[in-house]
Formats: sequence, structure tokens, C-alpha cells
Amino acid sequence: MNIFEALRISHAAQRTLADNLIQTQGDSPERTSLFDELKRELAAHAAAEERFFYVPLIAHDLTQEPSRHGIAEHHQMDKLIETLETTDRSSPAWLAAAKALHHKIYHHLEDEEHGVFQLAGKVLGEAEKLSLALAYEGEFVSQRLKA
Repeated sequence: MNIFEALRISHAAQRTLADNLIQTQGDSPERTSLFDELKRELAAHAAAEERFFYVPLIAHDLTQEPSRHGIAEHHQMDKLIETLETTDRSSPAWLAAAKALHHKIYHHLEDEEHGVFQLAGKVLGEAEKLSLALAYEGEFVSQRLKA
């Protein structure tokens, strides 16, 4: 498995969790469970992706700006998570923030899969794509266990 395949696995989980989250209603156990799972998934993915995808790409002129943009989007998602954590889960404002997070997740993943991945494919060698996948997966699992 290469780095792109490894990232796509987490991307699919993020999409599913985000889709399911915005279908919930009120301050329900389901909403709490899905939100907590999405937070863990996003945090583990961002930490591992920044270290083992974006940092290596920042070294290349072709992928430096897209990498910085991707990291900035992780921080934007963190801010939305913070908003959701401090907003009453039964309020319409919570669902509005959850929908904003859903939109940001989809935007970010589309940018990566249809832009950054193609550029990264030009600057990363085949062996590096494989080694980055192993390192990403190890860090992702480690981060998930911490959460």
C-alpha cells in the first residue's frame, strides 16, 4: 500500500462519519458518539498526515504551497471542532457548525485527492510512497490509541 491508498482509507472514514453526524438530531447518544469518533479520526489523521505526507512535500517547490494550505485547513477544522465542543448539542447552532465542518472536510479531501496527490506523485519516488505509508499508518494507530 502506498501513501495515497493509506490516506484514502482514512478519508473514506471521515466522509462516512461526517455524513452520519449531520443526520443526527438533538443532544442524543448517537450524536455524541459520532462526534467523538469523528474528532478522534480527524485528530489522528491530521497528526499522521502532517508528519508523513505534508512535511516531506514542503521540501519540494511544486508541493510546498499546497502542503501549507492543507495544514492550514487542518487548523480550520480544529477550530470548528472547538466550536462544536462548546456549543449546546441540542441547539440549531450546533448543527450549523457540524454542517460547516462537513463542508470543510469534503473540501479538504477533494483538494488532496484531486490536486495534492497528483503533485505529490511527481515529487515522491515509489520507495518513498511505500515507506511514508508505513510511517503514516503507524503514527495514525498511535494517535488513535491516545485519543
